[in-house]
Amino acid sequence: MWVIVLFDLPTDTRQARKEYAEFRKRLLLDGFRMMQYSVYMRHSASEENAQVHVSRIKSCLPPDGEVRIVKITDKQFGKIQVFYGKKRKPVEQPPLQMELF
Repeated sequence: MWVIVLFDLPTDTRQARKEYAEFRKRLLLDGFRMMQYSVYMRHSASEENAQVHVSRIKSCLPPDGEVRIVKITDKQFGKIQVFYGKKRKPVEQPPLQMELF
């Protein structure tokens, strides 16, 4: 399961830039990586684990702007097509998971 956070936050005042930076910092501390500007992603081992990260994001939402959270499966994530110019690049692979018996 992948958690993708898309956000559009104001940066027109000093306070707004501070809130933007704090929100982004919290995403990074929670294990999110930048997918592209204002789009961050994180792999989660399960739906329950993904919900933990969604709750953390909800707890630190900035007062202004828009934040969207999308959860998709590994299979759906693997179907993303990524282009840099006209060249296609492979999609990031989910981290290897340890199996317990």
